[in-house]
Amino acid sequence: MRRVFRKTYRFGLLGLVAYVFCCSPGGSSDDYDWGLPDGVDPPQVPEDNPQTLEKVELGRYLFYDTQLSDQDNRACGVCHEQAKAFTDTFPRAVGTSFELHPRNTPSLTNVAYFTSMTWIDPTVNVLETQLLAPLLGHDPIIEMGMGGQEDLLLDRLKSRDDYQTLFPLAFPGEQDPFTIENIARAIASFERTIVSWNSAYDRFQRGELDAISESAIRGRDLFYGDAQCGRCHGGPLFNATTDEDGEILEAHGYFNTGLYDIDGAGSYPLGHEGRMEKTADPEDMGSFRTPSLRNVEISRPYMHDGSADTLDHAIRIMAEGGRDNLSGPNVGDGRANRFKSPLLEDLGLDASQLEDLGAFLRSLTDHTFLEDERLASPYPEFVPVFPTGSK
Repeated sequence: MRRVFRKTYRFGLLGLVAYVFCCSPGGSSDDYDWGLPDGVDPPQVPEDNPQTLEKVELGRYLFYDTQLSDQDNRACGVCHEQAKAFTDTFPRAVGTSFELHPRNTPSLTNVAYFTSMTWIDPTVNVLETQLLAPLLGHDPIIEMGMGGQEDLLLDRLKSRDDYQTLFPLAFPGEQDPFTIENIARAIASFERTIVSWNSAYDRFQRGELDAISESAIRGRDLFYGDAQCGRCHGGPLFNATTDEDGEILEAHGYFNTGLYDIDGAGSYPLGHEGRMEKTADPEDMGSFRTPSLRNVEISRPYMHDGSADTLDHAIRIMAEGGRDNLSGPNVGDGRANRFKSPLLEDLGLDASQLEDLGAFLRSLTDHTFLEDERLASPYPEFVPVFPTGSK
C-alpha cells in the first residue's frame, strides 16, 4: 500500500496566495462563468449551495485528496481520473481496503446534468448527498471508509495550511467552515464544472463540417436510423430514452441489455440483479441506468460490471442483441433473457457498419475536456495501488 503526505502542490502556495488576492469571497451562481458554448445551458445549482469560484477551487483540492479515505489511498479523483473521462478503466471499483465493488465506476462527464447518478437507484439525484455514500457509507462496500471517522477527517483537513485558506474563502462568515456538509458542497461545486461540450461531433454540429470523418457520418446515420441506438442513448447527453421521432421520454432509462441468463429464466448473477435490488420487482432483473456516451472511447471497460473490455466489444454486444456466455461461472445466452429490453435485437450489421458506429462514437471524445487544467489535480502525480487481478 502506498501512502503519500503532500506539502507541495501543482500550483504551489504562491499560487494560492495569488488566488486569495485575485478572488473575492462570496458571490452567487448567477455570477459564475461556466464558459459553455452558445446554446448550452449551465447545470442546475441548488439554492443552498450557490456556485462560486472559491468553492470550486476548494472542491478541486478535496476531490483529489487521498486524506479523504481511511487509509490515505483513495480520493474521488483516484476512481474518477480526468485522463480517463473521470472513470478508472477497472472492471469494478476498488475501495480503500481493496474491496471490489459489484459495479463499474461510472464516468462523471456532465454528471451535473444527470437526474440519476447511480447504476440502479433513481432517487440518488443530488450531488451533495450522493457524495456522502462513497465518503461515509458501507453499502455495498466501504469505498472511502470515513463513516464514523468524521472528526478524524476534519482534523486532517484543519492541519493543512492550504485548507486553512481555502475553506474560509469558500464559506465566508462561518465561524467554523470545516464541516462534512461543506466538504460535500465544495466537491459538488467542482463536479458541476466537469462539463464536456467540445467533441469533434459537437464542432460538426456547430458547422465545422470537416470535424468528423465520412465513416463517422455514416455511423451517426446508422446510430439514429436502422440501429436505433438513439432510442436509449438520445438527447444531448446520449443517455435519454426517446421515441421514434427522437423526442425525449425520460432523462434516464433503465434497461436489461441481455448480458446474462444463468438459469434460462432470466436471472443475472448475485450482486448484478440491477434495479431489482431496489424494487424487488422481477421485471427489473438486470436493468441498469443507461450511461452517457460522451467520451465513451476513453471510459473503458463497459457495461455495469466492466465485462466488455473494449469499445468495439461493447458495440458488438449491443448490435447482436446481447451476449451468449459459453464458458465461465455465468454460462447462458443473455440474448434470450426474458427481461431483455424489446428495443435490443440482433441488427445483423456487417463489419463495415460496425466500424462506422465505432467511428461515430469516437467522434464524441472531447480532448479539450480531458486536458483542461481547471479540472486537473493540484497535487503531484499519485499512482494508486490496486489489488492484483482487479484490472
